[in-house]
Amino acid sequence: MILLALCFATLSAPIAAKDSLGIFNSWGAFRDLNVPRCYALAESEEITGKAERKSYASVGFWPKRNIRAQFHVRLSRDRSSNSRVMVGIGGRRFQLTANRSDGWSQDKRMDAAIIAALRSANSMTIESTGRNGKPIVDAYLLRGAATAIDAASLGCSRLK
Repeated sequence: MILLALCFATLSAPIAAKDSLGIFNSWGAFRDLNVPRCYALAESEEITGKAERKSYASVGFWPKRNIRAQFHVRLSRDRSSNSRVMVGIGGRRFQLTANRSDGWSQDKRMDAAIIAALRSANSMTIESTGRNGKPIVDAYLLRGAATAIDAASLGCSRLK
């Protein structure tokens, strides 16, 4: 239920607007009819260094914007402006486009590659360097990720 509380605390729409589509191990799937959007979401399991905020990874769907399976991460701390945000999944590494606290896939092709990697691996790490020069490493377990992503996709399949 920590995951559910994180969802409500980090997203801007009213709590009543979000419907749980299911909790699958450490991943959850949610629908927000006010936007409309659906997303799979997980809070990091392990954080290196002192966290400034809850970190999470999500895969989002916005049917009205024709956006499907967009990968996003919120870092546990602000990163240095000259550091990269790297995702490590099952031996593959991806460099994200990022601002101080968030990272996204560079394009739809990278989204697809990250989602495929999420479906076949056991864990994921998000790495960068904090503003204080110390490493940021946010770790995620991926059991349940594929099911949560599928539930979010189905949850938005009829919304337009």
